[in-house]
Amino acid sequence: MPKETVEVLIEGGKATAAPPLGPALGPLGVNIGQIVAEINKKTADYKGMQVPVKVIVDSETKAFEITIGTPPASALIKKEAGIQKASGNPTQKSGELNFDQIIRIVRMKSDSLAGKTLKDKAKEILGTCNSMGVFVEGKRALEVISEVSEGKWDEKLKE
Repeated sequence: MPKETVEVLIEGGKATAAPPLGPALGPLGVNIGQIVAEINKKTADYKGMQVPVKVIVDSETKAFEITIGTPPASALIKKEAGIQKASGNPTQKSGELNFDQIIRIVRMKSDSLAGKTLKDKAKEILGTCNSMGVFVEGKRALEVISEVSEGKWDEKLKE
């Protein structure tokens, strides 16, 4: 079963049959409209961000599989916080998130985070917030990491 792979960067929820996707898929003889619709459905949460998309097509059966990568954690944090640029200084506030937004980012990035539990993954995202100067619940992200370790956020972090 020979398979062809097409890898492109697409703005979330805005895939079209125009370049770069259409010309790459056209020669493979697949239903481009169906692929575009599925990509848009899978990338709807990433509106306004460039998302890596991989389309794997079986050249004999014309069956396809779509895998969606995720933007970097920093891009998701900036989007959630509504900021254009993060601070280079962790003590200088560049934006603020609530804990529900942290959990939403963790769920989006879950497959690419190293932590084993939701709690560990939340600490990873909080660490990124800290380095960007993004505060969480009105506090520096480092303080919230300590609170997560102490169990203060366990109720929200139930898996």
